[in-house]
Amino acid sequence: MNSDRVFPLNGNILLVDDTPNNLRLLSDLLSHQGYKVRSVTNGQTALKACQAKPPDLILLDINMPQMNGYEVCEKLKANEQTREIPVIFLSALDEAIDKVKAFTVGGIDYISKPFQVEEVLVRVKNQLALREAQVKVLELNAELENRVKERTSQLERTNQELNEEILERKRIQSQLLDMALHDPLTGLPNRAVFMERLENALSRTKQEADYQFAVLFLDCDRFKVVNDSLGHLVGDELLIAFAKRVQKALSRRLEPCLNIVNTLTRLGGDEFAIIVEQINDACTATVVADRILQELMHPFQLSRHEVFMSASIGIALGNSNYEQPEYLLRDADTAMYHAKTCGKARYHVFDPAMHQEAIQLLQLETDLRKAINQQEFQVYYQPIVALNTGKLAGFEALVRWNHPHRGFISPLDFIPIAEETGLITQIDTWVMREACQQLKIWQQQKLTQEPLTISVNLSGRQFSQSNLIEQIDEIFKKTQLSPQSLKLEITESVLINNSQSAMAIIQELKKRQIQLSLDDFGTGYSSLSYLHCFPINTLKIDKSFVNRMESSQENIGLVPAIMRMAHTMGISVIAEGIETSGQLAQLRALNCDFGQGYLFSKPVESKLASELIEADPQW
Repeated sequence: MNSDRVFPLNGNILLVDDTPNNLRLLSDLLSHQGYKVRSVTNGQTALKACQAKPPDLILLDINMPQMNGYEVCEKLKANEQTREIPVIFLSALDEAIDKVKAFTVGGIDYISKPFQVEEVLVRVKNQLALREAQVKVLELNAELENRVKERTSQLERTNQELNEEILERKRIQSQLLDMALHDPLTGLPNRAVFMERLENALSRTKQEADYQFAVLFLDCDRFKVVNDSLGHLVGDELLIAFAKRVQKALSRRLEPCLNIVNTLTRLGGDEFAIIVEQINDACTATVVADRILQELMHPFQLSRHEVFMSASIGIALGNSNYEQPEYLLRDADTAMYHAKTCGKARYHVFDPAMHQEAIQLLQLETDLRKAINQQEFQVYYQPIVALNTGKLAGFEALVRWNHPHRGFISPLDFIPIAEETGLITQIDTWVMREACQQLKIWQQQKLTQEPLTISVNLSGRQFSQSNLIEQIDEIFKKTQLSPQSLKLEITESVLINNSQSAMAIIQELKKRQIQLSLDDFGTGYSSLSYLHCFPINTLKIDKSFVNRMESSQENIGLVPAIMRMAHTMGISVIAEGIETSGQLAQLRALNCDFGQGYLFSKPVESKLASELIEADPQW
């Protein structure tokens, strides 16, 4: 073997991913850096490739059909020929328990998707360097043994050379140990050290009744904004400064008589963890968290930038009931996400109910994915009434989920999950298709002579889809519905966050004579400037404004002003949440164009909506 060989420049790398685009991107990236790259699309082929020619490093995707990345790694580690090959996991799964499992089955590193180019290159380089160092140790050991055998007759010179080789081996072993136990960027202990010390702390709770400790899980708030705007070099500089700032907070003694022991660790990315030992109670851990938050309130003076960076902190108290250290880290991570949900830059102490809630959310997400495939959704229709005539003008289509075991689940419970996971785009498209098909059926049945419209909500994710217009065209083609009968409802944030692309999409909608409604007007940005920029047909006044109208004249608030402004601009107005005749009378006095709410009807299924159309009510 050539001892001058440099792995980071000429390493033999095996890529395993069932997504061709990922393989092509990684292969081009690593080949350009001088690495020798082989690519396979499944676990079975990867195992055969390793048997035929073991690589120096494997980049392994987790979510693959037939055999996932965890199973591939376990088989590699069970084979004597391949067990020493380092494995870096690639996955869109970013939960702490997923990362823990990756390291448990034998992975040496974990890169979250979508990955960053610089992160991939640095981690590959580091792991190949570590692998090279390990090989070099083996070579030195073998060389040392050969020299001892060959130079027995030259004992004095051999002993001298032997001592030199031993010193070199110790130096390399020390370097390897340091690389294996410390984060290369911040110099802090890494995850392996943290988990070992956490396991020791848990063991002490079972042996010493008065021993208490806590785990603090820290995650930088909006760190991705720094990386995306200022670059990864500045991001790395900030992480180093962040670690020093936290160390500074931990170095301050809380009480003269309390000798607290802290272990600060960088788990990876912008995640840090602390073991706070020998505490009196939970209050001690919260005081530590407060000290850290206070220290982070000051700006970070970097080489070229001044940056503010806060953190969200989750706290989990160690006790003898925990069987595995991973569970304690998981609970601290869960508490951290609660802190983020509550507004960031704060701490939250774990409560067992949080774990149950997390399990329930995971189950709800799983059920939501099944619901799409098993067609468990229904479209309900809420009437929209023309207030000047009292006649039915159309319906708003609203999705409802009839769970096979839990019954109807409120949209407030599943819509946020659908938006977070991206499933909302499939649901939105399905609702639009169903609603258009239903309106076409009503038109064919000639239940009324009135030109009814159907209003469909469009999420921000759906609005940003590049093929949105093609999807809408396909729905019109299949349902044979006239585009003038469709109203798309979007929120103010959709226009603000996608102003450039929004204009192009809206222009295409206008070409098709599709009407556009601005939902929940007045509760978001409420910037009037974009009403001039975007051709909006209708404003929907949020029900929170309507609910306050009856209590006093002052509580009518901005409703009259909004209506005058809209009518001046040629925009019609729909008032949501009308529940009383008093509210209806006030809105009619203000010349509001349309209204909807429980006073007229709750959202109903298509059969009852058909009966409502046929009854031709007048409110």
